[in-house]
Amino acid sequence: MPGELVTRFITLIEQQQLPAALELLAPDCEYDNVPVGKVHGTDQVSAVLGPFIGGFDEVEWVVHHQVASGTLADGTVMNERVDRFRSGDRWVELPVMGLFRVIDGRITLWRDYFDMGALQRMMGQG
Repeated sequence: MPGELVTRFITLIEQQQLPAALELLAPDCEYDNVPVGKVHGTDQVSAVLGPFIGGFDEVEWVVHHQVASGTLADGTVMNERVDRFRSGDRWVELPVMGLFRVIDGRITLWRDYFDMGALQRMMGQG
């Protein structure tokens, strides 16, 4: 089911196993990080995510609510979560709303909505 696929993807991100997580994406996947912009394809997703998640000691995405419809052939998943990132003793927490489209067993669209200003303040940049 599409919900289990997205949960597996999140687990791999938390484990900082980016190559394995990318295998769950369609080769031409669209990653729309709404406040930042869109990238297309697993190479570009890796270029965006790799330095970001690799720059933290620990990554945890706490899913508070998740709904899924459809099948692995054609499904949609939405989740409300808090993405947490630890560097040393400091955690940064970011509320996120995510949308995932699954076609033919792979994630074809991943769109995250969050407040960029809140992220910048938490990171000490705003």
